[in-house]
Amino acid sequence: MATLKFLHLALACQDPLNIERFYTRHFGFRRARAVPVDGGEIVFLKSDNVYLELFKARLPAPVPSASEDGPWYPGWRHIAFRVDDVDAKLAELGADARVTLKPLDFDDLIEGWRSAWVADPEGNIIEISQGYEDEPAPPPPRGG
Repeated sequence: MATLKFLHLALACQDPLNIERFYTRHFGFRRARAVPVDGGEIVFLKSDNVYLELFKARLPAPVPSASEDGPWYPGWRHIAFRVDDVDAKLAELGADARVTLKPLDFDDLIEGWRSAWVADPEGNIIEISQGYEDEPAPPPPRGG
């Protein structure tokens, strides 16, 4: 099998500069590249090996912004970032912490796993999570 590496998550934004400021200020992203396109630009933000690709939206949103931990219709629900301490990260976000679902503990699933969900300036849901660990020997998929 060919080597596969995650490249980026693309976001169509009403205000790409505002989104860029949010992710650089609160999640350690930095501008890695800007490509001129159609009188504007596509901006690539990078944090470690994760990229966000920001485009200027061309159409209005077809559905209202998601709430809680993200939409339940088919598609991406949220993006998640691992932090050392959920409560400390929420405090660091300050007024920019638009909490959509308060911190929840998932100790019954994974000891020490705790997450909270916030919305970025355009309503995209972000999970802030601590304590998640991979399962050493996950079971095979069921039903097929």
